[in-house]
Amino acid sequence: MPRAIVCLLDSVGIGGAPDAADYGDAGSNTVGHIAEWAAAGKADREGLRSGPLNVPNMDAMGLGAAIKLSTGTLPPNLSATPKGGRFGVGREVSKGKDTPSGHWEIAGVPVPFEWGYFPQSEPTFPPDLIAEFIRRAELPGILGDKHASGTTVIAELGTQSIHSGKPICYTSIDSVFQIAAHETHFGLERLYDICKIAFELTEPLNIGRVIARPFVGETPDTFRRTGNRRDFAIAPPEPTLLDRNAGAGNQVYAIGKISDIYAGSGVTHKLKGTGIPQLFDKTLDVMEMAADRAFIMTNFVDFDSEYGHRRDVPGYAAALELFDARLPELIAKLRHDDLLILTADHGNDPTWPGTDHTREQVPILVFSPALPPGEIGIRSSFADIGESIAAWLGLPPGRHGKSFL
Repeated sequence: MPRAIVCLLDSVGIGGAPDAADYGDAGSNTVGHIAEWAAAGKADREGLRSGPLNVPNMDAMGLGAAIKLSTGTLPPNLSATPKGGRFGVGREVSKGKDTPSGHWEIAGVPVPFEWGYFPQSEPTFPPDLIAEFIRRAELPGILGDKHASGTTVIAELGTQSIHSGKPICYTSIDSVFQIAAHETHFGLERLYDICKIAFELTEPLNIGRVIARPFVGETPDTFRRTGNRRDFAIAPPEPTLLDRNAGAGNQVYAIGKISDIYAGSGVTHKLKGTGIPQLFDKTLDVMEMAADRAFIMTNFVDFDSEYGHRRDVPGYAAALELFDARLPELIAKLRHDDLLILTADHGNDPTWPGTDHTREQVPILVFSPALPPGEIGIRSSFADIGESIAAWLGLPPGRHGKSFL
């Protein structure tokens, strides 16, 4: 009996979105620009990696061919001729370039509304919202109150936060309210509790997520975010593929931050993990135990959070190569009628100005021992991914998207 596995390579975009100019992202191309950077032999951090981008397994599934289809240009050291599986390009119809929109649309539910956003001015949050947040959370105040990169703002304000007991509140161009605090000095459960309060206050503004960003360390040089991040998210407006499969009595495994993104809806088994190796291990473990018609979805967040937002080109290249090197392990565990899809939710070009996501098309790389190879073209919605999985698992068609199988 069939099963489906989705590896969501967070932010691994492949350029070419027709409306990218509306977001200031015309010409962005996450994987393409990383490949060009690597082939040019530019300065790299000592000992991290060297040479052209080396992702032969994803390339065999059609990564290079998908980028050429998306942009018209084949990046260095990638091939236009896949060796197996089906390849294509996903084009998002939801507005914005945020995490929930991309994930929900992949699961068959394009976002039908505009998200709320905070202005670029400082202070950035509405004063009455912050005053009520401080009152209800019983805080001495907050720090930040601006647009910022998470790692940068923690290095800047982490020491003050520890000494004052004030959490660091910041946002980005995405529809998000982020709260950073020290895991031990402030307390992890207390951080989650104040995030719940913030979520109640920001939900009427249509802010998509409140994110708890715990960190450890005692000095700016040693501060680091931990794997205990938690997203408090608005629920999708209608049943997603996760809900539909769970409703049919089947298992839905959410690995990484997947459950948070869907507000837990439709999830029967939730597994957390930190870093690409651990998330990969958990995916392999789940494949050993998942029953017939199970749906497994893993978000590999490091591409986005550790390398895209930080504009770390060599780190991003090394992460792609790490994932690619382990891909044969996953393929070897596939049953004859398992379906594997590699895709992404948006771009985050590390060569691009700023620190935000980029509006890009995404790869759709599809493999099953039972599936003949071929091209699936440029799909008019990410929802085609969800509908293809639904068809594979024997679920009735949904309202959005069309299967490419």
